[in-house]
Amino acid sequence: MNYFFAVLLIFGFASFNNKKYTIQQSSFADSIQYPEEKHFKNVQQLTFGADNAEAYWSYDGEWLVFQRTAPKEGLPCDQIFIGKVPKRGEPFTYKMVSTGKGRTTCGFFTKDNKHIIYASTHGSADTCPPLPDRSKYSNKYIWPVYAGYDIYMADLNGKVVKKLTNTPGYDAEATLSPDGTKMIFTSMRDGDLDLYVMNLQTGKTKRITHELGYDGGAWFSADGKKIIWRASRPKTEAEIQEYKELLKENLVAPIQMEVFIANADGSNAKQITHLGQANWAPNFLLDGRVIFCSNHEYKRGFPFNMYTMNADGTAVEKISHDKTFDAFPMFNRNGKKIVFCSNRNNGGTYDTNIFIADWAD
Repeated sequence: MNYFFAVLLIFGFASFNNKKYTIQQSSFADSIQYPEEKHFKNVQQLTFGADNAEAYWSYDGEWLVFQRTAPKEGLPCDQIFIGKVPKRGEPFTYKMVSTGKGRTTCGFFTKDNKHIIYASTHGSADTCPPLPDRSKYSNKYIWPVYAGYDIYMADLNGKVVKKLTNTPGYDAEATLSPDGTKMIFTSMRDGDLDLYVMNLQTGKTKRITHELGYDGGAWFSADGKKIIWRASRPKTEAEIQEYKELLKENLVAPIQMEVFIANADGSNAKQITHLGQANWAPNFLLDGRVIFCSNHEYKRGFPFNMYTMNADGTAVEKISHDKTFDAFPMFNRNGKKIVFCSNRNNGGTYDTNIFIADWAD
């Protein structure tokens, strides 16, 4: 779920569906990689402009799926795009594969590399859903969890072939198991924001988290035996009241989140970070270690950097050193490449772009 990049224009843009966009590779500024980033080699910047986020590998590592907002291009809120990973020096060419209606989030390739899943509000309205009025909440940073979100499967030409969820309230933030048979996602179908696992063949769905609080952004480990996710856990009476009141308005305040890990069925759940502030976008390395994003070093809540740690929360190591925003890391299936999104090298704008790099352990 990518709500860091608010957009102000709200109108339809269905005519842009499947239009191709090509960004030419340009000479890299020094800020594409910082000297301390010893785990990154051969960094490539794939996009140059607008807000590009949640870029994730296909199972074969040949493609990326991502969401993009670009008001100047007639994209007032996130739509889903795919693009073939270019060789170094070649342009990154991509096309829209969502409907061009509503707002979308959380694209992910299926195991056959011929379909994607993503969440969209287009079933409830063609236009972008309204952004929350933060002035009503003392200008606190809040995310909307739009009730219109459902999860769809589409082919690579953008044709929706299946609606995977059809329950009242928010359904989004889906990723798939390594064998491609199971989808883990966040839903509010039972009144709270919890994790659910669906068998894609049968549609059978099981709730796997039960504590009060937001549970989201879950991923399976490389062997499919573990899951990792971000969660809020309101404890005091005031925190619980605020959480419930915001949830009634389809909102959450993601300023206090920690990383949790569990067996794939939700059993033996453990909190593995105790860092404070926002710890989120966790994912696994091939060897079972964890990568995640956090602002815990900075009392003002910014910047966000990426960190690795053991699966028990020990040995935290800072991986990225940008002064603004690095997030949404994902390794390809052999663990040799990483994709992430960043505000680095954007000419002092608010643009967020996609970067890939070889991973050096």
